[in-house]
Amino acid sequence: MFEIVLAGGWLMLPIVACSIVALAICGNRLMVLRPQLIAPTGLLAEVWELTRSGQLSPERLGAIRESSPLGRVIVAGLNNSRHGRDIMKESIQEEASHVIHHLERFLNPLGTIAAITPLLGLLGTVIGMIKVFMEIMLQGTGNASILAGGISEALITTAAGLAVAIPALVMHRYFQRRIDTLVLTMEQESIKLVEAIHGDREVDIH
Repeated sequence: MFEIVLAGGWLMLPIVACSIVALAICGNRLMVLRPQLIAPTGLLAEVWELTRSGQLSPERLGAIRESSPLGRVIVAGLNNSRHGRDIMKESIQEEASHVIHHLERFLNPLGTIAAITPLLGLLGTVIGMIKVFMEIMLQGTGNASILAGGISEALITTAAGLAVAIPALVMHRYFQRRIDTLVLTMEQESIKLVEAIHGDREVDIH
């Protein structure tokens, strides 16, 4: 492996660096973007039972807020529920925007890696082919080993760039889809909370 990196030339260094960063981002997001951590099942039902029984103290609200992103959104709504339906919804939307920003953390760098690594590979290809043509100009086509070295450098960087970019792009799309699903879940739970407090109809929040 080390010999392949050396054969690819100096442009292999940023490509390898991009692969390490992409791997670290994917590991982090896989750990963070777990549904049970973001929107725990049964949290809304638990909060509603505490609200109805009058046991929802400031300490319990603080614990719920710190427990998960959904908890942050729910508590933001509850803290402003006495001001009416519209204010409650606005506070939920404002808190949700902060939560979404946190969920999308590191996705822009991952998308950037997916975009630039093929370009780095292409740049390596161009540099390798320039070397090949320069050697042809200086020595002709008789020295096959020098020509093969330039061509191999071009092919290695192209392959390395694509090998990093393709998984990075796939994971970027996967995380975006997962975030969309989690946001939809939190939105549905928030609507249930608003309807339960200010709505004119019964809402099943279990």
